[in-house]
Amino acid sequence: MEEDKAASSEGPRKRVVAVSAGASHTVALLSGDVVCSWGRAEDGQLGHGDAEERHLPLIISALDDCEISSITCGADHTTARSESTKTVYSWGWGDFGRLGHGNSSDLFVPRAIRGLRGLEIRQIACGDSHCLAITGDGEVHSWGRNQNGQLGLGHTEDVLVPNKVAAFEGIAVKMLAAGAEHTAAVTESGKLYGWGWGRYGNLGLGDRNDRLVPGEVAAVPGEKMNLVACGWRHTIAVADSGKLFTFGWSKYGQLGHGDYEDHLVPFQVQALKNKTIQAVSGGWRHTVALDEDGQLYGWGWNKFGQVGCGNTDDQNSPKLVTGIDNQKVTQVTCGWRHTVAITDRGNVYSWGRGTSGQLGHGDAVDRCVPKRVEALSSDGLACQNIERSPSRTCATSNWISPAERYAVVPDETMGPLTNRLHQTNYMDDQAVFVPDASTGSDRTSHLPDSETKRLRTAL
Repeated sequence: MEEDKAASSEGPRKRVVAVSAGASHTVALLSGDVVCSWGRAEDGQLGHGDAEERHLPLIISALDDCEISSITCGADHTTARSESTKTVYSWGWGDFGRLGHGNSSDLFVPRAIRGLRGLEIRQIACGDSHCLAITGDGEVHSWGRNQNGQLGLGHTEDVLVPNKVAAFEGIAVKMLAAGAEHTAAVTESGKLYGWGWGRYGNLGLGDRNDRLVPGEVAAVPGEKMNLVACGWRHTIAVADSGKLFTFGWSKYGQLGHGDYEDHLVPFQVQALKNKTIQAVSGGWRHTVALDEDGQLYGWGWNKFGQVGCGNTDDQNSPKLVTGIDNQKVTQVTCGWRHTVAITDRGNVYSWGRGTSGQLGHGDAVDRCVPKRVEALSSDGLACQNIERSPSRTCATSNWISPAERYAVVPDETMGPLTNRLHQTNYMDDQAVFVPDASTGSDRTSHLPDSETKRLRTAL
């Protein structure tokens, strides 16, 4: 370990290129193709080979020499993509096949997804339990949980390996976004599509119905869509003009329209009508938007300060994020209950829920204003003293204690314990979760406010 420490402090100064946030973990891509992660690790989502949460960034040794060019977090899993080698890696919680490896096993270190090997991939989008990829020619592939049709394949069966979405045959897709159980896409021609779970109007199709294949959202007069992001149950879209539109669930004000009313079609956020928006991100119940001047706005559920406005009151209209002084924000990402941003000066800030160390400050403290992540920031330690996980290669197998193969999934309507247990089967010597069918398709619709998503219990 001492050798690792010394090695990590040598060489040129690094900077953070990109960040992505999951439910309770965060991943960063550094210059030099280095990937580090921190936060909750119960399901292997940090990629360090164990289930130990980290409160400070730690380099994922298994991705050394993998030439990683982008990273994307799902709720409790992570993906990394290499442009040069045309390889996509995934790790973390594997239920419903969200890792794309042909089974439902967890992985504690990265593994290459065979079904995507050799393909030019331009973007990966990860939701709670499903993933999608855009190829170089605009085709879409999807895999993972599909109980509401969020994979866009025309059925509701889970898919364990990437499958091509036939509905986009001949339609070049520019950008994808994935929510809890719904998906959105923007095409190169500026059209917006939604599919999957639509109970709150989050598909933008004017009703509350699910869709098993992509449905085209009615065009906003005079606007072509350019960007899209999904929250848990809401969707955010940005037009070429920089105008911001939101739709779906608004119980916590996450649509930003000054009320708590759901919207079934795209509706412009009037509070930002004079701003040109260049980036957006959606959390579990909150939203952030970045304008062309580098100013960041947040709104929605704010119990842990994830909106970044200096208090913990819910906000139904955009509020300027305070505490990032004399710098322009260039990137932003929302986790379930936390937010992370990069500035033009190469500094990284985080705020919101910190109970699992997902803010990267070395503690487990919630914060309602941005705080600089010293380990990663140019004005701090500049990525010079980041430790490394124990040297590991990408996974060929993963060890998971049999005593940890039962998991309780909390639900607001907590039923009998037997209805909330995962059973365990084994396939190719790997543990495979088999969800109890009696729990129904909306088993994880409303998770409690606590961080516990799976409480491991002994046999």
